[in-house]
Amino acid sequence: MSTERIDPPVTGGERETLRGFLDYHRATLSWKCDGLSDEELRRRSMPPSTLSLLGLVRHLAEVERTWFRKVMAGEDIPNVWSADNDYQVAYDPTGSTRAEAFAAWQAEVEHARRIEREAESLDVTAPNKRHGGVVSLRWVLLHLIHEYARHNGHADLLREGVDGTVGA
Repeated sequence: MSTERIDPPVTGGERETLRGFLDYHRATLSWKCDGLSDEELRRRSMPPSTLSLLGLVRHLAEVERTWFRKVMAGEDIPNVWSADNDYQVAYDPTGSTRAEAFAAWQAEVEHARRIEREAESLDVTAPNKRHGGVVSLRWVLLHLIHEYARHNGHADLLREGVDGTVGA
Protein backbone atom coordinates (compact mmCIF):
# COMPACT_ATOMS: atom_id res chain seq x y z
CA MET A 1 0.00 0.00 0.00
CA SER A 2 1.31 3.43 -0.91
CA THR A 3 -0.34 6.58 0.34
CA GLU A 4 -0.58 9.59 -1.94
CA ARG A 5 -0.15 12.92 -0.15
CA ILE A 6 -1.40 16.00 -1.93
CA ASP A 7 -0.02 19.32 -0.70
CA PRO A 8 -2.62 21.74 0.64
CA PRO A 9 -3.46 24.65 -1.64
CA VAL A 10 -1.27 27.73 -1.35
CA THR A 11 -4.07 29.96 -2.61
CA GLY A 12 -7.81 29.60 -2.32
CA GLY A 13 -10.64 30.09 0.07
CA GLU A 14 -10.58 29.42 3.79
CA ARG A 15 -12.67 26.26 3.65
CA GLU A 16 -10.68 24.76 0.79
CA THR A 17 -7.42 25.55 2.60
CA LEU A 18 -8.56 24.05 5.92
CA ARG A 19 -9.87 20.96 4.13
CA GLY A 20 -6.58 20.64 2.24
CA PHE A 21 -4.43 20.87 5.37
CA LEU A 22 -6.58 18.34 7.23
CA ASP A 23 -6.47 15.88 4.32
CA TYR A 24 -2.70 16.36 4.04
CA HIS A 25 -2.26 15.47 7.71
CA ARG A 26 -4.61 12.50 7.41
CA ALA A 27 -2.54 11.23 4.49
CA THR A 28 0.67 11.81 6.45
CA LEU A 29 -0.52 9.49 9.22
CA SER A 30 -1.38 6.81 6.67
CA TRP A 31 1.95 7.31 4.89
CA LYS A 32 3.86 6.82 8.14
CA CYS A 33 2.22 3.39 8.43
CA ASP A 34 2.82 2.26 4.82
CA GLY A 35 4.62 -1.03 4.37
CA LEU A 36 4.54 -2.13 8.02
CA SER A 37 3.14 -5.38 9.35
CA ASP A 38 0.52 -5.53 12.09
CA GLU A 39 3.26 -6.43 14.55
CA GLU A 40 5.39 -3.45 13.50
CA LEU A 41 2.40 -1.11 13.72
CA ARG A 42 1.73 -2.33 17.27
CA ARG A 43 5.37 -1.89 18.31
CA ARG A 44 5.92 0.52 21.15
CA SER A 45 9.26 1.79 20.02
CA MET A 46 9.96 4.74 22.31
CA PRO A 47 10.11 3.43 25.92
CA PRO A 48 8.72 4.25 28.38
CA SER A 49 5.88 5.53 26.19
CA THR A 50 3.17 3.04 25.25
CA LEU A 51 2.37 4.86 21.99
CA SER A 52 2.36 2.88 18.76
CA LEU A 53 1.46 3.75 15.19
CA LEU A 54 -1.61 1.51 15.32
CA GLY A 55 -2.64 3.14 18.60
CA LEU A 56 -2.40 6.55 16.92
CA VAL A 57 -4.62 5.40 14.03
CA ARG A 58 -7.17 4.08 16.52
CA HIS A 59 -6.98 7.29 18.59
CA LEU A 60 -7.50 9.50 15.56
CA ALA A 61 -10.53 7.44 14.53
CA GLU A 62 -11.98 8.33 17.94
CA VAL A 63 -11.04 11.99 17.46
CA GLU A 64 -12.73 12.16 14.04
CA ARG A 65 -15.82 10.38 15.41
CA THR A 66 -16.08 12.60 18.47
CA TRP A 67 -15.67 16.00 16.86
CA PHE A 68 -17.61 15.45 13.67
CA ARG A 69 -20.27 12.87 14.49
CA LYS A 70 -20.85 13.34 18.21
CA VAL A 71 -20.30 17.09 18.45
CA MET A 72 -21.04 18.65 15.04
CA ALA A 73 -23.75 16.18 13.94
CA GLY A 74 -25.09 15.55 17.44
CA GLU A 75 -25.10 11.75 17.02
CA ASP A 76 -25.59 9.77 20.22
CA ILE A 77 -23.06 7.00 19.55
CA PRO A 78 -20.39 5.26 21.63
CA ASN A 79 -16.69 5.48 20.99
CA VAL A 80 -15.31 3.05 18.44
CA TRP A 81 -13.33 0.99 21.00
CA SER A 82 -15.00 1.81 24.31
CA ALA A 83 -18.69 1.75 25.16
CA ASP A 84 -17.72 3.64 28.36
CA ASN A 85 -16.22 6.58 26.42
CA ASP A 86 -12.74 5.77 27.75
CA TYR A 87 -10.55 7.49 25.17
CA GLN A 88 -7.39 5.79 26.46
CA VAL A 89 -8.60 2.37 25.25
CA ALA A 90 -7.86 3.36 21.64
CA TYR A 91 -4.15 3.74 22.38
CA ASP A 92 -3.82 0.04 23.27
CA PRO A 93 -3.50 -1.84 19.97
CA THR A 94 -3.21 -5.28 21.60
CA GLY A 95 -4.90 -7.76 19.27
CA SER A 96 -5.82 -5.04 16.80
CA THR A 97 -4.93 -5.31 13.13
CA ARG A 98 -4.12 -2.82 10.40
CA ALA A 99 -7.30 -3.88 8.59
CA GLU A 100 -9.52 -3.27 11.61
CA ALA A 101 -7.94 0.01 12.68
CA PHE A 102 -7.69 1.50 9.21
CA ALA A 103 -11.25 0.45 8.29
CA ALA A 104 -12.58 2.23 11.39
CA TRP A 105 -10.39 5.29 10.82
CA GLN A 106 -11.27 5.57 7.13
CA ALA A 107 -14.98 5.19 7.90
CA GLU A 108 -14.78 8.03 10.42
CA VAL A 109 -12.83 10.20 7.98
CA GLU A 110 -15.55 9.67 5.36
CA HIS A 111 -18.27 10.61 7.88
CA ALA A 112 -16.26 13.71 8.82
CA ARG A 113 -15.85 14.74 5.18
CA ARG A 114 -19.58 14.31 4.57
CA ILE A 115 -20.52 16.35 7.64
CA GLU A 116 -18.09 19.12 6.69
CA ARG A 117 -19.28 19.20 3.05
CA GLU A 118 -22.95 19.33 4.07
CA ALA A 119 -22.45 22.15 6.56
CA GLU A 120 -23.72 25.48 5.31
CA SER A 121 -20.59 27.34 6.39
CA LEU A 122 -17.61 27.26 8.71
CA ASP A 123 -19.68 29.36 11.11
CA VAL A 124 -22.07 26.47 11.87
CA THR A 125 -21.90 25.76 15.61
CA ALA A 126 -22.66 22.87 17.92
CA PRO A 127 -22.95 22.58 21.69
CA ASN A 128 -19.79 21.55 23.53
CA LYS A 129 -19.47 21.70 27.31
CA ARG A 130 -15.67 21.61 27.32
CA HIS A 131 -15.11 24.73 25.22
CA GLY A 132 -17.36 27.49 26.49
CA GLY A 133 -20.63 25.86 25.52
CA VAL A 134 -20.30 25.98 21.74
CA VAL A 135 -17.78 25.31 18.96
CA SER A 136 -17.83 26.23 15.28
CA LEU A 137 -17.01 23.96 12.37
CA ARG A 138 -14.03 26.26 11.70
CA TRP A 139 -12.74 25.57 15.22
CA VAL A 140 -13.25 21.81 14.81
CA LEU A 141 -11.30 21.77 11.52
CA LEU A 142 -8.46 23.77 13.08
CA HIS A 143 -8.48 21.53 16.15
CA LEU A 144 -8.24 18.39 13.99
CA ILE A 145 -5.34 19.90 12.01
CA HIS A 146 -3.60 20.60 15.32
CA GLU A 147 -4.36 17.10 16.63
CA TYR A 148 -3.03 15.38 13.50
CA ALA A 149 0.06 17.60 13.28
CA ARG A 150 0.95 16.84 16.90
CA HIS A 151 0.42 13.11 16.51
CA ASN A 152 2.21 13.00 13.16
CA GLY A 153 5.28 14.24 15.02
CA HIS A 154 4.88 11.21 17.29
CA ALA A 155 4.41 9.04 14.19
CA ASP A 156 7.74 10.32 12.78
CA LEU A 157 9.58 9.10 15.87
CA LEU A 158 7.64 5.85 16.10
CA ARG A 159 8.29 4.98 12.46
CA GLU A 160 11.99 5.73 12.80
CA GLY A 161 12.09 3.47 15.86
CA VAL A 162 10.42 0.62 13.97
CA ASP A 163 12.59 0.48 10.85
CA GLY A 164 14.73 3.60 10.63
CA THR A 165 12.56 5.28 7.99
CA VAL A 166 12.54 9.07 8.22
CA GLY A 167 10.93 11.77 6.11
CA ALA A 168 8.57 14.69 6.31
